[in-house]
Amino acid sequence: MLRDVYLPEVVDGKPNSNGNWELIMMDAAVGISVHLDDRAAYDEAMAIYLGRVPAYFYLASDGPQPKYPPRSSIDTKNELIDYWHGQDTFVNGLAQETCRDFGHTGMAIAATMHVAETSRIQGRDLYPEFKDRFRQALGFHAGYELGAPVPSWLCGGSLHKGIGPATEVGYNALHTRLGVGMEKTRELTEGRRPAGTENHFEAWETLTHAENPN
Repeated sequence: MLRDVYLPEVVDGKPNSNGNWELIMMDAAVGISVHLDDRAAYDEAMAIYLGRVPAYFYLASDGPQPKYPPRSSIDTKNELIDYWHGQDTFVNGLAQETCRDFGHTGMAIAATMHVAETSRIQGRDLYPEFKDRFRQALGFHAGYELGAPVPSWLCGGSLHKGIGPATEVGYNALHTRLGVGMEKTRELTEGRRPAGTENHFEAWETLTHAENPN
């Protein structure tokens, strides 16, 4: 079932859809590939993930605009702004779906962290490459989820909050294990424990990841 039904549906991703689709699909594809011990499928899924993460979470070091999503038809600035739901000012930690809603952005954050944790178990540590991008994305969204005023340049001055139980894995990886200071993410994560489920694929991650040094 996993090899013949589910894996073919997810392993190629969705390059033109909102980025949470592809990140969640890679979360599934990586997990299935490990279970099946399928190195080719694992490598394919990881390659898509490694291209999607920097195209989904922006850092100023990327340049004046986010990276174009790999393998997609989006290749002009106007198309990119439309893809980022009308957002044309880019700051550290902003995500492709921030101006859509925090629910889908939270699912993308959770899937991103799941793959990073699986990759670490499989022998490739992605945190040296992505640690700052992860930290900025978590902190940016945590601040607004906690009630920070929304500036007029961000999503027209209005956000659809509700990030869900998305921060526990990333907070544990960065803060507990790596010692990264993350005050806003700490306040949000600890203030909402125990994290439950959003009835899709994030489930009970306080139980599995809170204060877990491993």
